[in-house]
Amino acid sequence: MQWFFAQNSVLQAFLASLFTYFMTALGAGLIFFSKRISGRFLTVMMSAAAGIMIAASFFSLLLPAIEYEYPMPIYTVVTVGFLLGGIFIVGSDLLLNKAQIFKQEGGRKGALLYAAITLHNIPEGMAVGVAFASVAAGNSVGVVSAMMLALGIGIQNFPEGVCVAYPLKAQGYSNLQCFLFAQASGMVEVFAAVFGAVAVSFSNRLMPWTLSFSAGAMIAVVCSELIPDCFERHKITASAGVIAGFALMMLLDLALG
Repeated sequence: MQWFFAQNSVLQAFLASLFTYFMTALGAGLIFFSKRISGRFLTVMMSAAAGIMIAASFFSLLLPAIEYEYPMPIYTVVTVGFLLGGIFIVGSDLLLNKAQIFKQEGGRKGALLYAAITLHNIPEGMAVGVAFASVAAGNSVGVVSAMMLALGIGIQNFPEGVCVAYPLKAQGYSNLQCFLFAQASGMVEVFAAVFGAVAVSFSNRLMPWTLSFSAGAMIAVVCSELIPDCFERHKITASAGVIAGFALMMLLDLALG
């Protein structure tokens, strides 16, 4: 662990994003071993990830952005950045729903889900990269907080890998094809994380914008994808998972961050 702490922010972001990608691949890999996955298990995973990501959005992204010294009013920067992140996710969902490529009934649901998850992974990967770059810039977020952010995204990516692979299987794809498509949806996070870390390292002026943008995007993903899906199946389990995930992230961030 000390070796990891000693590395530069770009390498830390790259390694952390490899973990989030691995979790996507791990979820997709279940297609080789099981024909179906317990709905309650997915609810626990997704709700806990939602709680962790909500807490991480504040402790690891918004709070450092708010405390950043900037030539213009920081409350304006953080608010606009947060709104832009949310608009990016909501707007991308609207565009995907209207895209002609998804109008064919046969593969519409699976293709739409795959495209949505892949697109949503871009700001999530950027959030990891920006969080580690923020540590290097000397802001209040710590390496542990950045690692917890990556952990929360990784936990979320596991059921995402499942949710991409199994619908493709139902459409007649082979197990190998399902795995390859599903794991590829998580690969974009690696490139986005490195891009975010490198971009911010060149200009600190981007820091509060990228931090707040990533926070807004993550909250939008939680509200549009995780919360509806897990609360639809098991409301009490989902509520407990969100609370437990948020409490875990808050505890570790305050105790170790």
